[in-house]
Amino acid sequence: MKKTQASILVIDDKEDILFASKMVLKKHFEHIYTLAEPKKVVNLLAEHTIDVVLLDMNYRVGFDDGKEGIYLLKEIKTFSPNTVVILMTAFGKVETAVEGLKLGAFDYILKPWDNDKLIELVKTAVGESRKERKQETKKGDGSHYFTGESLAIKKAYALAGKVAKTGANVLLLGENGTGKYVMANYIHQNSDRAAQPFVHVDLGSLNDNIFESELFGYARGAFTDARTDTPGRFELANNGTIFLDEIGNVPLHLQAKLLQVLQNKQVTRLGEGKPRPLNVRIITATNSNLKEQTALKNFREDLYYRINTMEITLPPLREREEDIVPLAQFLLDKMADKYGSGVLAFDTEALKNVTRHAWSGNIRELENRIERAVILCDNNIVTTADLDLDKITFTETNDDGQLSGVERATIEKALQKYNHNISKAAEELGLSRAALYRRMDKYELGKN
Repeated sequence: MKKTQASILVIDDKEDILFASKMVLKKHFEHIYTLAEPKKVVNLLAEHTIDVVLLDMNYRVGFDDGKEGIYLLKEIKTFSPNTVVILMTAFGKVETAVEGLKLGAFDYILKPWDNDKLIELVKTAVGESRKERKQETKKGDGSHYFTGESLAIKKAYALAGKVAKTGANVLLLGENGTGKYVMANYIHQNSDRAAQPFVHVDLGSLNDNIFESELFGYARGAFTDARTDTPGRFELANNGTIFLDEIGNVPLHLQAKLLQVLQNKQVTRLGEGKPRPLNVRIITATNSNLKEQTALKNFREDLYYRINTMEITLPPLREREEDIVPLAQFLLDKMADKYGSGVLAFDTEALKNVTRHAWSGNIRELENRIERAVILCDNNIVTTADLDLDKITFTETNDDGQLSGVERATIEKALQKYNHNISKAAEELGLSRAALYRRMDKYELGKN
């Protein structure tokens, strides 16, 4: 029997499970890896291209809440987005596995499994992984990224395109869900480091105890569970790009350690005395006002200037009104392709409500609602109910009128400043001419 050319990784802390799964899988797939220490998964993914991971949900004796599995799932999908994850769980713990599906897992299988079902599921997952990698190769032509027509986002991408060609550090600013990860990846993919690693680190999820070991690595024996020499995220990103997300959440005493690495361009693993040289492009992001935090002495001024060679601000969706419908269609096509749903479309009422919704969660909220809709919709038509927007408060319903009043006054001020030159007023406001005209009509401005 000819084996499928694929690499499968099984992660479980029980040696009997690892042995049994390897015996079953090695008859059908070319490369089988097993891992009893889940903390090593990122290192293994850095060394090998893994198509499918079979991931156990629980690793602590006496705990079966699946939190470790959920955490590892996020780590795997962050570091290797094209790797497909199948969750392994015991009967009666399906709720946790379903939560994992919402976070990007492909499917789940109950333990003990049926061998034939396991083989069939892994083969299907391999096909999904191949599909994801094929789509990834299209990134170079720009089709993977949606920019839009609003002036603010065009400016952001134009600036990103210029800075991508350099080695400059970049600070990305913007509210949650505005696409900072996508922008960081865009900069990496358009740089001369595109063939090298792109490592994303959510600094907000690293507590003080693991901050240094995760970022800088550690030597064997550095602490109780340090059984082998292990590189940190900076070393894994060497020659490529490291994206430090939520940098505004790093405590002051850890900011000093981070600054030292950025200044010296070298990292010293915990338990070692010899520094290791680094060649890493630094991109950081935050939804905090770092200037304000610096003035309040909550963020180091020297670190702020170190990471802020170039600053790019990503606008919220409420400032990209003309982009909402085409972005929604882009995401609909993306999700339809992901779920094999064929050609989908929004009905008229759904599109109307998409443009009216406040989108406080920005692009992330829009994407999540559209993914839900693709799963629920009938007859290839997405409705307001599918999007779960029928009970949502929309932007027009403003109880006190304050927001509308502020917007109207801001537009009036810009128009007066430029003697009603629409192009100049729109540029100052970060709007396109069309968006400005719509707002002028809404507030009855410019009518004599």
